[in-house]
Amino acid sequence: MADPQSPSTRQEELRSFAFLTVVMAPVITGAIIVTYGFLVWFYQMFAGPPHA
Repeated sequence: MADPQSPSTRQEELRSFAFLTVVMAPVITGAIIVTYGFLVWFYQMFAGPPHA
């Protein structure tokens, strides 16, 4: 059995990498896009559309 203080195993490292690339990267990217869209929409409520 592995010692709790031992460094990460290769399997744990691959699992972490897969989680970060498959789950977290798309979630963070989506959150950034949604936030930017909301900010533009909110700004245009007060400033009007670009060609107004």
